[in-house]
Amino acid sequence: MADQATAMTTLFTEFYFFLCIVLMFFIHIGFCMYEVGVARTKNVQHTLLKNAMAIPVVGLAFFLFGMWIYIALQGWPVATTEVSFATGFEPWSDKLAPNLSDRISGVFWGAFALFGMTAASIVSGSIIERAKTVGFLLIAIYVGAIAWVFPAAWGWAGNGWMVQYLGFHDQYCSAVLHSVSGFATLGILMNLGPRIGKFAPDGEPREIPAHNPWMVTIGLFLIYVGFFGFYAACHIPIVNVAAEGQAAYWTATNIYGFPITLSGVTMNFLLALFGGMMTAYMVSGGNAFWTFSGGLTGLISASAGNDLYHPVIALAIAVSGTAMAYYMHNWVEKKFKLDDAVGAVAVHGYCGVFGGIMAGFALWGYPAIMPSPGTLVALSEGAGWFGTNAEGLPIITPMGNAIGSLVFAIGFGFIPGYVLSYILKMFGLLRVDPKVELSGLDGDASSTTYPNLSGAEAAFEKLQLKEGRAKI
Repeated sequence: MADQATAMTTLFTEFYFFLCIVLMFFIHIGFCMYEVGVARTKNVQHTLLKNAMAIPVVGLAFFLFGMWIYIALQGWPVATTEVSFATGFEPWSDKLAPNLSDRISGVFWGAFALFGMTAASIVSGSIIERAKTVGFLLIAIYVGAIAWVFPAAWGWAGNGWMVQYLGFHDQYCSAVLHSVSGFATLGILMNLGPRIGKFAPDGEPREIPAHNPWMVTIGLFLIYVGFFGFYAACHIPIVNVAAEGQAAYWTATNIYGFPITLSGVTMNFLLALFGGMMTAYMVSGGNAFWTFSGGLTGLISASAGNDLYHPVIALAIAVSGTAMAYYMHNWVEKKFKLDDAVGAVAVHGYCGVFGGIMAGFALWGYPAIMPSPGTLVALSEGAGWFGTNAEGLPIITPMGNAIGSLVFAIGFGFIPGYVLSYILKMFGLLRVDPKVELSGLDGDASSTTYPNLSGAEAAFEKLQLKEGRAKI
């Protein structure tokens, strides 16, 4: 390497993203435990395998085309009509081979692949106990390696046309990833339908008991741990932001090149987590499931701007988003008979859109990008449709963030999720046969995994069998 500073910066960045990947894997440990805990004993092995298989399926899809989409389509189709096939992330690229001149491509790809696996796992929990594995894995490829990657290319990179033209800002992917996965789940659930016995004859929703509340709790806490890695992977860890000719000034930056401090981000992260849990505990009357899920609603609601918010703002947005998600979930469930087994539409979908839109108001006037030596940002002519600052940089606005958030949630989430699941339903690939659902998706293995049912689960099984046989 050219000099000692460059060498230390490069090696630190490489190791930083490597550790982020390790931390983010806790998200998937958590998702597996969480979903298995929520599932009834007769569906445990199917639930676990379905979720686990999203990891290699999305990972391979990201190798084949996911990362290419992110790099190649940042300006397309607004800033440029050209699409490059020389990004360095094509599967056949020699850049991907082990070599001492490239210390970022592999760990950078790994972090993005883990993001994609998270996007797919968000869908997985909602559809447990009645979805076919093959149908879910096809959905996982779309959600994990395509659906959120276009929004990331357009609105989560300094070169993204939505950043440069709309001033879009979403540092920790409230709208870019969470709203897309959450609203894709909404479209899928509309075609999948509720579990047998979920709704009483009068339409009132019944609570289907989780077979293991401890696994649910530990799973959610492991997701919290993984979220630290998720946040960290959204940073550029060490950059010289000094202007040319000035003394070097090294700092971390957000994904858009704006100088930030990990100290401030940590405070906002924790206050959003605390605010979400406290609010969920109060509005749900101490419901354990919602209390622990409240940590995620708080984080996702505040994540779009947690790089720049004052801690009080992060707390207020987390509280508001959590209350909104809880009441929206219950209203939609009762009104539209939507059976979301883990509340993912509310936690990720509603909170993701809310977080993206709120960042536009709370950060109104901030520069959307901060060009500095060494960044990739090259402002397009005519950038900043909704305003620029004194330096000519596009600024964050409510209009820009609202447009981006809604386009991502509806255009890449809800509509394709509905269409894809409708096609899978037509070909019999979406939902298991009612007889299989009643007996359990684990088949003959279910009696050996957990041979004894809890009292609550046994009572619900009798009810499900009675109503299910009447329908069949």
